[in-house]
Amino acid sequence: MGKLEPVFTNRELSWLDFNARVLSLAESKELPLLERIKFLAIFHSNLDEFFMVRVANLIRRIELGYEFEEGSTLSNSQISHEISIRVNEFILRIERLYFNELIPELSRNEIRIVEYSELADASQRKLELFFDEKILPVLTPLAVDPSHPFPHISGLSLNFGIYVSKAAGQKQFIRLKIPGNFSRFLAVHTLDSNQFVRIEEVIAANLGKLFPGAKVEEFFLFRVTRNQDLELDEDDENEDLLASMQEELERRRFGDVVRLEVENLENETLLLKLIEEFEIKKIQIYRVGTPLDLAALMELANFEAPALKYQPFQPCTHPRFLDLPEAEDVEDFDEFFERIRGGEVLLHHPYHSFSSSVAKFVELAARDPRVLAIKQTLYRTSGDSPIMRSLIEAAKNGKQVLAVIEIRARFDETANLRWAQKLEEAGVHVVYGLLGLKTHAKASLVLREEGDHLRRYSHIGTGNYHPRTARMYEDLGILSSDESLGIDLSTLFNQLSGYAPDSRYSRLLVAPKFLRDEIQQKIERERENHLMGKSSRIRMKLNAIMDQQILRALYEAANAGVPIELNVRGICSFNMLSVENSARVKIRSILGRFLEHSRIYNFHNDGQEEYWIGSADMMDRNLNRRVETLVAATDLEHVRELDKILTSAFSDEYASWSLEDDNHWKFNDFDDRGGRRKSYQEFFMKEICP
Repeated sequence: MGKLEPVFTNRELSWLDFNARVLSLAESKELPLLERIKFLAIFHSNLDEFFMVRVANLIRRIELGYEFEEGSTLSNSQISHEISIRVNEFILRIERLYFNELIPELSRNEIRIVEYSELADASQRKLELFFDEKILPVLTPLAVDPSHPFPHISGLSLNFGIYVSKAAGQKQFIRLKIPGNFSRFLAVHTLDSNQFVRIEEVIAANLGKLFPGAKVEEFFLFRVTRNQDLELDEDDENEDLLASMQEELERRRFGDVVRLEVENLENETLLLKLIEEFEIKKIQIYRVGTPLDLAALMELANFEAPALKYQPFQPCTHPRFLDLPEAEDVEDFDEFFERIRGGEVLLHHPYHSFSSSVAKFVELAARDPRVLAIKQTLYRTSGDSPIMRSLIEAAKNGKQVLAVIEIRARFDETANLRWAQKLEEAGVHVVYGLLGLKTHAKASLVLREEGDHLRRYSHIGTGNYHPRTARMYEDLGILSSDESLGIDLSTLFNQLSGYAPDSRYSRLLVAPKFLRDEIQQKIERERENHLMGKSSRIRMKLNAIMDQQILRALYEAANAGVPIELNVRGICSFNMLSVENSARVKIRSILGRFLEHSRIYNFHNDGQEEYWIGSADMMDRNLNRRVETLVAATDLEHVRELDKILTSAFSDEYASWSLEDDNHWKFNDFDDRGGRRKSYQEFFMKEICP
């Protein structure tokens, strides 16, 4: 067989495949009802972000005349058309799911989403009173006429487009924004069930009160999605990144419209005003039969009904940190760090508690009088972050504290800006990483004085220092007192806060300088080993793989006969048509209760197994435009644990999605005998927290 030309599955279309897998969870009758509601909300939230960033970027490339990308068999215009087809298919699937399954099933469980007209008179009167007292005062109808220009429509806001007529019969277009500071689903409690009515229904029933002396002729609901991709000029070395970010966040509000959604609208002439104002094409208009913005269903998913949700899961404290005394004096602090000195600790979240391990690590370091300095990377974190509070406390306690904050973390920019300012006010040394590179590495370094020795304690992992997502994301991390790793992290932080272009590392692979080349060399080594008759294998567990150089190397290894196993949660640009013997390639995807977020890279190396964990996916941005880290797992027990994770991730014993030879994803929930396969995540819940 002749050499195959490498082709790559398109990034945008692969992402739609991923979100289709999320939608399948909402469609699964095996899941508890409110978990299905939650996955439908997640699907819509994902889709919003997809349009804000990926579709916006695609439209911009088309407008600039860039039609073809390297390795793609479709033009950008063809991809845009395919996106439109698939999203409209999603819309039809969701209509069937919402009206035929979820709404009736909610009703059977005494949770009813009702139309305003279905409510009893007494309930309508209560809601009318609520409208008059609470909602009406904050509504602002904005007319469009020669003296009133078309108002700015903020992205993802829910709006009424209203046509009213005056006595002369002339129609007037009015935009009315539905205020976002009310619940989307207003509770109407009755004796026999919990009833909810959407806020737009209440407003629609009372629209006439907004226009005395005029008649409401027609109205419809619409929503726009705007380009939210930041465009910072990172070539200007003299720019104030903080000020530039604040300016760009303000500009983002006025990004181009990339999508217009309208609810239950058949009369297209009503849209002419919007089409003209937003300068959009028909392909960018989506007619939705369900209520708009079903991401708001997360409100219902949080409804207190334990029988309709997963059984509660309580993360457990890692065995190494059980029965620790309350840290009141120096000896108590030493107890915690002594347990790390006893050997590296491999943490597997959310099964292992984040708060009793990583957060405790930083909290105790902030209070321990023997700790001299703390250095920390921060990509995403929560509004009430214990990590941030600990860093502030450490600075107030006179310790040297360095925080490397990535203020360009998409959609967390505003929160990170606020934290940066608070940390600086507390005396923390705040830096924003290297020019032109996002800092995505997950690392923490504590320097502690022990006798006449300064010991380094390290944490490095795959997930953000975010206590809320640590309960929902599957991640890995290592707590260590290994001197070589500590020196590596000292070097990394010096590079991030200063200027050290020739830095070298022993246990770390660091992007953008080393990581790509090292991974490619390891893939090539497996190929050469196989050709020399040695044992070979490549296994990866990651969030996304789309870097073309890495994919080419994997294609060549697979075509040489190297067994390759990829477990990819999201975007997978690996194209099965680029390998001659697809039987040597196994590609899986696991979605479930927790978001699979850890990255593991395993190279067989003729029996001298290598395992690496860290922050980097195999994407161009991770390898070329971010500071990323992978750390080598050296403890034999940890190697066995990582092997168990990978072996289970590819085992036919557990339900998962598989990428078939025709590049379509198939859900394998039943085995060859018709028995239902077990849950991969439930296995680890019981294994780690029995």
